[in-house]
Amino acid sequence: MEERKLVIVTGASRGIGRETAISLVREHGAHVLAVSRDAAALKSLVDEQPNGEIEHLTLDLSLDHAPAELLQAVGGRRVHGLVHNAGAMLNRPMGTYTSQQLTALYCVNVFAPLLISQALLKNLEGDPPGHVVHISSMGGFQDSAKFPGLAAYSASKAALACMSQCLAEELKERRIRSNCLAIGAVATEMLEEAFPGYRAPTTAKDMGSFIARFVLEGHNLFNGKVLPVASTTP
Repeated sequence: MEERKLVIVTGASRGIGRETAISLVREHGAHVLAVSRDAAALKSLVDEQPNGEIEHLTLDLSLDHAPAELLQAVGGRRVHGLVHNAGAMLNRPMGTYTSQQLTALYCVNVFAPLLISQALLKNLEGDPPGHVVHISSMGGFQDSAKFPGLAAYSASKAALACMSQCLAEELKERRIRSNCLAIGAVATEMLEEAFPGYRAPTTAKDMGSFIARFVLEGHNLFNGKVLPVASTTP
């Protein structure tokens, strides 16, 4: 019997991350390590899936020890996919930012993905190549529409996209692929926080299904790419 592919999904307790984890198990037969700060939501996710296809790790990715703790949870297992979905939102007008807010934002949206990828390099190496997928935003996509109050958030997502491309170049000799998906309007709590009252045409379930397939198959066609995945933006 073929061994289930192990995929790590951060920010897996709600929205796109949760639906990605579910799709990986139900549609692709993968084994998922779901990571989030929300212990209760993670337990609910795990309890919905029979036969232990999803294991969980309650972890705040902004903490210094997070990469080492995640590596310990993985152990010596091969990691076929790593989805950097966890993200922080900051919606504030210019003139109200503080350095503490910006540091917290970048710790989650930029620093954590880099440090976690670095910690898991040996686990991602192999054939087929391990695939690191960074979940960015159309707000951070070059020349896309920009919106008041989201300067810091959009800039952090632009940094994530550039970092993804840099990793693709740096890791290609180690047989690790890196790509970035710039997500458009999806019906999630984070979108509601950024655009109160806006109704997105794409569901979290549909986007999660797309990401699940991409992390398992996208490395065959793409490396170092920032791909817009959006039917619309607000």
